[in-house]
Amino acid sequence: MNDLKDNDKLYRYLFQNRAVRGEWVRLNQSFVDTLNTHHYSQPVQNLLGEMMVATALLTATLKFEGNITVQIQGDGPLSLALVNGNDQQQIRALARVEGDISPEMMLHEMVGKGVLVITIAPKEGERYQGVIGLDKPTITECLEDYFVRSEQLQTQLIIRTGEYQGKPVAAGMLLQIMPDGAGSPEDFEHLATLAATAKNEELFGLPAEEMLYRLYHEEAVEVYAPQVIQFFCGCSAERSGAALLLIPDEEIDEILEEHKGSIDMQCECCGTHYFFNKEAINKLKSPVQAE
Repeated sequence: MNDLKDNDKLYRYLFQNRAVRGEWVRLNQSFVDTLNTHHYSQPVQNLLGEMMVATALLTATLKFEGNITVQIQGDGPLSLALVNGNDQQQIRALARVEGDISPEMMLHEMVGKGVLVITIAPKEGERYQGVIGLDKPTITECLEDYFVRSEQLQTQLIIRTGEYQGKPVAAGMLLQIMPDGAGSPEDFEHLATLAATAKNEELFGLPAEEMLYRLYHEEAVEVYAPQVIQFFCGCSAERSGAALLLIPDEEIDEILEEHKGSIDMQCECCGTHYFFNKEAINKLKSPVQAE
């Protein structure tokens, strides 16, 4: 039975005698909320789930206030897949599909010639962007390669997507040798071998601590308090109105006429509709000044 208390949670843990750290995450309602307003094919749905898990795990490795964006851009039928997360573990995702995607399509077939872009934007400090070639079969392998190249740290990612109790679920684990240099490659390989034995039903259905005990019952594992993960879009009427004002007046008038006096600005991420008529647009152009 799925342990509800650990749905949409991220746990960090530390192997006290191995100088290796880990993370475990499971996305349930946050994943469902992401998919609710879209009709993605199964391969796209799975890819977004993998990217959402990866983003949550990436965010947890960084000690900063800000956000991370993980996106895939390509010239294939899947032109864009994007996930944005922040230090509060608020997450959102979307995909743009411009062609047919069959159930058996692999990553390179969906994306075509493309790249994986990771953008780290702290509230304070410099923005960082890493661009990774999609030359591995899966997003997981591409991200492991990113860690090795960018941080020179041994890293293992296990990411799974599927269904549990009739609902979409995405879950994953991250293992990483500590950056202080105290960890040994042998210790890391030992723990990574154990992690690789995790079954889907364990990742999708067990409480975090029970699963960690099954994998590492001979290890001293310190588990920290979890973070709650939630879908959060951040769109608003104000943001939609600001975007509308970037359109030339003549084009706005044409759209109003074509759509019977009302412009529907639908959020691409969560599907919320914001409607603007001529009067509302005029108010946006001439905001009332506070006395």
